[in-house]
Amino acid sequence: MNEERKSALYLAITEAVMEEIKANQIEVINDTSSRVPVSISARHVHLEKEHADILFGKDYTFQKYRDISQPGQYACVEQVTIVGPKSEIARVRIVAPLRKQTQVEVSRTDSFKLGLKPPVRHSGDVSGSAPISIIGPKGRIDLDEGCIIADRHIHMSPHDAKAFGVENHQQVQVQVDGEKAGIMGNVTIRVSERYALDMHIDTDDANAFAITGKEYLNIMK
Repeated sequence: MNEERKSALYLAITEAVMEEIKANQIEVINDTSSRVPVSISARHVHLEKEHADILFGKDYTFQKYRDISQPGQYACVEQVTIVGPKSEIARVRIVAPLRKQTQVEVSRTDSFKLGLKPPVRHSGDVSGSAPISIIGPKGRIDLDEGCIIADRHIHMSPHDAKAFGVENHQQVQVQVDGEKAGIMGNVTIRVSERYALDMHIDTDDANAFAITGKEYLNIMK
């Protein structure tokens, strides 16, 4: 193939790709200001005060293990065992501070081991979710609902949202580069003055895309 034919072919391919992008109305944001850090959320438990008292003793004070990405939140030294109809998983960390309602977040792989069918939900939306039991050093609680698989989401401040051109609750796609490159869909934008810029995925997503938690990912709108 001569150079003229090669050039014509490359041009035709480029034009076809651009038309496909326009047809699907997808905009890839590649500049540095629109790349977001990503954190991997392993299985964990958020507790309400009543349940914390049952599992660890009245007015128990949780010890910080390490800070996590969102201001004021931290993983605790304390761990519990979560129990489903099929099996149990030990050494599941508590994430503090206490919340209004107890919530257990697991991956789909975890749910298979436990024998549960938790829905994919926003954090805090546990109405009608899967039942689960939690065992602590001082007691046990059996929840009729409270176990979910957290949706993919990006925390950001109003300033960040304005810079990225996105809104609270908007659904976006995120492009992942690397050895197992791909696109994550159904990523929810969450905007609050309390939030620091960070994308949260679970261990199943991290393994599927070979993400280590040190990457910066591109938002697609």
